[in-house]
Amino acid sequence: MRATLTVSLPEDLNRALSAMVKRKGISRSQVVQDALRRQLALERFRDLRDRLVPKGGDAGFHTDEDVFKAIS
Repeated sequence: MRATLTVSLPEDLNRALSAMVKRKGISRSQVVQDALRRQLALERFRDLRDRLVPKGGDAGFHTDEDVFKAIS
């Protein structure tokens, strides 16, 4: 099922979006869907990281170097 979303944009963002879709030959919907997918993936990553970092710290992993030492 598809849903329709109406979004209000400030003029500068609207102009930039219009120029981008014209240059790339894609629809405004495609740009917004892609941006939303990336934002949702970023939020999922941050949520997962927020849950796992304390566990890593408890296990002695405080830096990237700690991880690299453990896996090399």
